[in-house]
Amino acid sequence: MHQGTEHRSGDGKMTVLRAFSIAMVLGMAIQAQLACADGRLPQGGSYELTTRLELPHLERWAVDKKTIICLPIYLNDDELPIPIVSANNPFAKCWSANVTIKAAELEYDIVCPGRGAAKGHAVYLITADTFSGRVAMVLGAKNMTMTELQEARRIGYCSPGALGSVTRF
Repeated sequence: MHQGTEHRSGDGKMTVLRAFSIAMVLGMAIQAQLACADGRLPQGGSYELTTRLELPHLERWAVDKKTIICLPIYLNDDELPIPIVSANNPFAKCWSANVTIKAAELEYDIVCPGRGAAKGHAVYLITADTFSGRVAMVLGAKNMTMTELQEARRIGYCSPGALGSVTRF
């Protein structure tokens, strides 16, 4: 009987170890799921971004521009998941709202402070190392509309000093 008791005690230790292992695996899976829901799509890193700013009825005059951006691994609540990089845009102090991630699609509204402020709506398709999207923008009280088209591919990791930066070339 003494031997059977030891065996059960060993089983109890094994059960605790097994339960702990299962809890660790589930915790990691939940963290990965939350990371995607928190806006870690696309993954953080350095991206070569090609943009084109289109104005209504002037699409043929749009020019592609290349830029290198650095997306952070984690976003703060007040950050846009992907920056708007067109020159002279009023979105520097704006934030994202109504963020949704469905499969490989990231969608959000861009909200700016103040009455008659600029606003926008972004929709992106995201893969492991690329994203492409359209940002429809209305420039506040001017009621001027435009669309920024973006296509990017990940080219590596960011240097610590480059986080959140935009380099134009």
